[in-house]
Amino acid sequence: MKQSNLYLILLIIGLAGCKSPDARRPVTQNSGSFINESILRNRDLVAQEEAEILKLIEKDPTTEYIASNNGFWYYYNKKSTDSIKTESPKFKDIVKFDYTIKSLYGEVIYDQSELPTKTYTIDKEELFSGLREGLKLMKEGEVVSFIFPSHKAFGYYGDKNKIGANVPIITTVSLYSIIHETNNNPKN
Repeated sequence: MKQSNLYLILLIIGLAGCKSPDARRPVTQNSGSFINESILRNRDLVAQEEAEILKLIEKDPTTEYIASNNGFWYYYNKKSTDSIKTESPKFKDIVKFDYTIKSLYGEVIYDQSELPTKTYTIDKEELFSGLREGLKLMKEGEVVSFIFPSHKAFGYYGDKNKIGANVPIITTVSLYSIIHETNNNPKN
């Protein structure tokens, strides 16, 4: 009998040893409330910035502001009348431009001497999202002022220099040239 009890005990131990380990559970579980609160804060911030921008636009009835589909506003300082150069830059086109950055109240943050003429390949290089989208609306020879809410400019982090967190800006861009992608990729 002792031998059969020994086999029974070994069998139970063997079966218990084959059990797969249980997954470890986190000590604390978040309900997602931080993310929900963050979404609400961001919505409020965007609404406040847009209200501030719309007040600025209302104070200037002589300028024709255009609301873009990308969440910013702009107006032409100089619009192209050249019917030959009517094409805007597209993906992989190379553009050459200058720009300045001001606060919503007209205080210069960066002037042209601080921001040298830039050569940029559309959607292939780093540039803040509003300017990247704004350049696609321009034509060669135009000068356009863009009003960007902070989420289209430098966002939560700012530029880590002169532009702080969540600062809407006005950027005036002079587009000098567009080299279309078909012209900048010579065929072999």
